[in-house]
Amino acid sequence: MENYFSKEDLEKFGEGIIGEDAPKLWEKFMAYYGEVFSEGALTAREKALIALAVAHTVQCPYCIDAYTNATLSHGCDQDQIMEAIHVAAAIKAGATLAFGVQSKNISDKLTMK
Repeated sequence: MENYFSKEDLEKFGEGIIGEDAPKLWEKFMAYYGEVFSEGALTAREKALIALAVAHTVQCPYCIDAYTNATLSHGCDQDQIMEAIHVAAAIKAGATLAFGVQSKNISDKLTMK
């Protein structure tokens, strides 16, 4: 296997192969997924940018592929895409630093500061 993640596998998701062994759950997931990405208080374009940012934080290459294409199809440009990715990176970095409070609390308790 040349790559662990194969672009062809992304197509399998859309074909419902994931749901072959649990078709009722697949149908429910796809109904939910479809509803989440339908126009609502947020536009499909805004939702695609959010999805792309989240895809980077959870490091899903299939989602990055799908939502890069989605953002481009909704008229986003590379500057907007990269800005969304940087927003996600900043939030993830900030959350990592926020967990430093837990480490500091433990350290202070053990060293009696």
